[in-house]
Amino acid sequence: MTSSFEFHTYPARLSDAERDRVLAVLREGAAQGKLSHDTFLRRMDLALAARRAEELKLLTADLESEGPWSRRVFGTVGRISAFSQRLRRAWQAERLPKLLLPHPGAYPLRIGRDPVNGLRLSHDTVSRLHAELSMRGGRWILRDLGSTNGTTVNGRRVTTTAEVRDGDLVSFGTMSFRLASH
Repeated sequence: MTSSFEFHTYPARLSDAERDRVLAVLREGAAQGKLSHDTFLRRMDLALAARRAEELKLLTADLESEGPWSRRVFGTVGRISAFSQRLRRAWQAERLPKLLLPHPGAYPLRIGRDPVNGLRLSHDTVSRLHAELSMRGGRWILRDLGSTNGTTVNGRRVTTTAEVRDGDLVSFGTMSFRLASH
């Protein structure tokens, strides 16, 4: 019998990184046709429910047969693929329509679908009152007004306010622009 002062030690909880690594191996195995769809789903469930590293190791034992040379080749191909995606995004960003920064005024420039806005964007992904742009202390500030589909600056979602400047990529819903000064 154990007293209330004694405690049992259990194996350390698996980290999210360990589970993510196993899930990535399972996804790659399914993509390469090494696992059927049903086997893939069953193993994913087991990976999420696993309590010990040994359980995770068993789930991928038949899939991790790549040597160091193959890992290097696949890693290089992955990096080249990521580079080509970044290049495509950069190319598309340069082709975006320009949004001219307004002359600073006493009131912010409201942006949205509603006709009362200073900048009306007639698109389904733009909220009626989506965002506002104002000059504060010599800096342009973009503020999201609780829009449904969000406002982003250079790919980062604006939850409150963000400083913007000439050349920044801004999106209201799915409408994207490149900011430009006069």
